[in-house]
Amino acid sequence: MMDLKHSRSVKLSDGHFMPVLGLGTAASEDPGEELLPKDASGKIILETVDLRDTWVALEKCKDAGLTKSIGVSNFNHKQLEMILNKPGLKYKPVCNQVECHPYLNQSKLLEFCKSKDIVLVAYSALGTQRDPKWVPEDSPHLLEDPVLKEIAKKHKRNPGQVALRYQLQRGVVVLAKSFNEKRIKENFQVFDFELTPEDMKAIDGLNRNFRYMTVEFAVHHPWYPFSEEY
Repeated sequence: MMDLKHSRSVKLSDGHFMPVLGLGTAASEDPGEELLPKDASGKIILETVDLRDTWVALEKCKDAGLTKSIGVSNFNHKQLEMILNKPGLKYKPVCNQVECHPYLNQSKLLEFCKSKDIVLVAYSALGTQRDPKWVPEDSPHLLEDPVLKEIAKKHKRNPGQVALRYQLQRGVVVLAKSFNEKRIKENFQVFDFELTPEDMKAIDGLNRNFRYMTVEFAVHHPWYPFSEEY
């Protein structure tokens, strides 16, 4: 039973609390300091609680005023349906945050989310930071793709701006992480140009269902989300 009186919330720098609280498909059963705690044999410890029970806990967080909205991350369409069809559902997910970029455009999942009025939020929208702990070193460099570079040249932009604009025109919310001030500013400069239908079709053609973040350590988890097509 969740004890809201002793729960920890995320407080923002302006004094407000986290506006959206999200649920992933796998989490540690030990909420300690380590992001991925391991057992004595070195195996990462994962929780197997029913996602519907966790969703009920998130609904309680919203009712308690700890968050404005609740959403999910890395859910495939079957897992979304499981939440949407849950008896007694009080609030449906407002968003589903997933890996999404021209090499993994998530077109079927996007259409499904739109049909359920769920916002698709793209992480790794520019590819990935290529951390060897998460991503194989031989993974393709998205922003070096010749199609993106050619479209960028035509619009006098860079490939990253084209990749972000592509998502915006599809109705996808994008998350672009950077610690570089110049690139952060460039990532905001995507609202004063528009890709043509031909550009969009060309970028659609880059899709290869390639996933940078496969989360191999959780592949045998009962809620592993990437076994489904979308």
